[in-house]
Amino acid sequence: MNLSIPVTAALTLAASTLAYADNDCLSPMSEWQPREAVTRYVTELGITAERLRVDDGCYEVRGLDADGNRVELEIEPATLAIQKLEVSFQPQADPARYLPRARAAAQ
Repeated sequence: MNLSIPVTAALTLAASTLAYADNDCLSPMSEWQPREAVTRYVTELGITAERLRVDDGCYEVRGLDADGNRVELEIEPATLAIQKLEVSFQPQADPARYLPRARAAAQ
């Protein structure tokens, strides 16, 4: 019985570590796009980048969109796929820009 507690604790710790690791970008650095490509991509999305850094193997970009909303993106460095998007909307902001169905209905 004394042996089962450390084994259970080790398995729990291993499982939680694996679950946490799923949030990281795993592309080898040799496949990464340069920072200039990330900045260009974000600018094409209508976001002015204020900060670009690497966190957990992903590019993390913080900036403002054209409406002044604060935006944070987590971007996979090899494909430039958006992994995570957080937007802090200003009062009276229109979130339709970030909701494809709402944008399609408005057209």
